[in-house]
Amino acid sequence: MTASLIRKLPEVSGTTLARDVHATGWRAHLALTFENRGGTTVLSRRVHLGPLRIQKPLYPEGPEVCHGILLHPPGGIAGGDVLEMELAVGQGAHAFITTPGASKWYRSPGMLARQRIELEVATSGVLEWFPQEAIVFNGAQAKTETRVTLAADACFMGWELTCLGRRASGERFDGGVLNHATHIEREGRPLWTERGQLEGGGRLLQSPVGWAGFSVSATFHAVHVGLESACLTACRAIRPEEEGARFGVTRFPEMLVARYLGHSAESARNWCANLWRYLRPALLKREGVLPRIWST
Repeated sequence: MTASLIRKLPEVSGTTLARDVHATGWRAHLALTFENRGGTTVLSRRVHLGPLRIQKPLYPEGPEVCHGILLHPPGGIAGGDVLEMELAVGQGAHAFITTPGASKWYRSPGMLARQRIELEVATSGVLEWFPQEAIVFNGAQAKTETRVTLAADACFMGWELTCLGRRASGERFDGGVLNHATHIEREGRPLWTERGQLEGGGRLLQSPVGWAGFSVSATFHAVHVGLESACLTACRAIRPEEEGARFGVTRFPEMLVARYLGHSAESARNWCANLWRYLRPALLKREGVLPRIWST
């Protein structure tokens, strides 16, 4: 088992934390370790500071897979907030992580809101990382970074769902900025690196090589040793519900990447979920049963 990502958190009094929140926004840190103990994946370590939590471990599939639901009680991320999540999956353990609803990046008069996510999976471990969509409000100042570190034969499946503006209420992403970065590596060898900066009302949002006028984007990653070409063919046959949406699937030696552009967050999420429902039994020999929290 590896827990190199889990750092010792400082001792902070309630008075000190309240003063920091007043000055700079919420500061929250959550560190989790999952271990395989006799065939059962257990949440062996849970350390938190500020408003980040995880609900008690759930086992809807049996003891081998531990399901966890991440909670951010404030319900949104405002300017000055700093959220950090570190998660380690030990040797032979299997964790499935999601959230109860969309995250919201609120409008900011200038202060930057930050989120950093570090995920590590040890030998023979599996991590399924499926947070629900992130809604970036008009005028938000947001920076988000995700780093995934995998051992030689570890498996990772995860997605990133982003909605610019609140289309249902007529809001567009005309101002603000979203800076995002995703890095996936195996034993120090990069498999995927992506960085970008979206400016509200900027040309990239309308460019055919950018968002092409759409407001919802999704990226799905499946990293597994020995991905077969049949997986690519089957995933390309899965079509989204939203008419006019753009989508595509690409296969690399150890990874499959799927992309979606549209206006419907529900359609984007359902399309990614359908990819997962096919790939899970193909790669992990487990049925892809949707978590109940996604239907509430």
